[in-house]
Amino acid sequence: MKKVNVRDAVGMVLCHDITQIIPGKFKGRAFQKGHIIQEEDIEKLLSCGKEHIYVWEYKEGILHENEAAERLRDIVCGDGIEFGAEIKEGKIDFFAKEDGLLKVNEEELFKINSLGEMMVATIHNNTPVKKGEKLGGTRIIPLVIEEEKIKRAEDLIPTKIMEVKKIHPKKAYMITTGSEVYSGKIQDAFGPAVKRKLEEYNCELVRQVILPDDKEKIKEAIKDALNDGAELVMCTGGMSVDPDDMTPTAIKETGAELVTYGSPVLPGAMLLVAYNGDVPILGLPGCVMYNKRTAFDLVLPRVLANEKVTFEDIAKLGHGGFCLNCKVCTFPHCSFGK
Repeated sequence: MKKVNVRDAVGMVLCHDITQIIPGKFKGRAFQKGHIIQEEDIEKLLSCGKEHIYVWEYKEGILHENEAAERLRDIVCGDGIEFGAEIKEGKIDFFAKEDGLLKVNEEELFKINSLGEMMVATIHNNTPVKKGEKLGGTRIIPLVIEEEKIKRAEDLIPTKIMEVKKIHPKKAYMITTGSEVYSGKIQDAFGPAVKRKLEEYNCELVRQVILPDDKEKIKEAIKDALNDGAELVMCTGGMSVDPDDMTPTAIKETGAELVTYGSPVLPGAMLLVAYNGDVPILGLPGCVMYNKRTAFDLVLPRVLANEKVTFEDIAKLGHGGFCLNCKVCTFPHCSFGK
């Protein structure tokens, strides 16, 4: 920093906030750190009692916080992300450009935050986000930083740290099993619950069929859905380990690739995930009917973002996989699934 007369400061970068006080009317920040002094600012600075100010003195190989933040932004942000209109106090915020699923490379995020004198903060990986939603931000810690340190970050991080993957609404088919529902003894509660979940992502429930606990009929219904162009098949009912619950066996016997039967999530431990080619087949546990949020809510946005969910993905859900069933649900901005 160097101290200069305000009349000589045009074009220079302010190194500190300047407060303006108008008795009885206003007290607040007139100029923020990082502001580039303009000719029209001189009178206002003088009215704030500032004959001299501290400005950043440019040196080769040294970056001001604003320029450094822009370079960090370019390291961090991939597709589906936009930025604030201005850099505030050396900080750049990130926003979702469209509805989608936030993906954060946690290992690369750790690397950049381990370098020192720079930071990147994000919301949680795999969070469904809406257009315009704030996702995180970046800045350097000091006012200036050696350019070599930013270059080190650029060389260290080979790919973008975060992106928003687009949600692809799918043609969904639902196969509901249960002799008690098929016979009309009780009313189906799965259909309305699942339809509400799909509508959150603009998905169409093309067809729902209700069947008895008959393995062959369930298999046939799954194959019919696939032949009809289903992009997502959901099987509800018959997902427990009771001897007469045929749904998991029927799914496996269609030739689908089983990823997992069971998840470390409560509610939702009996979730099944399988694939017929690229078409996901989900076996939904009974809790989907009556719990606000379940393992289904954690998996659905990922399959709609065209991710091929793996067993490792499901296993990782155990950390944060316990829903507190809060009276006021704030999902996805809560601990569930994080």
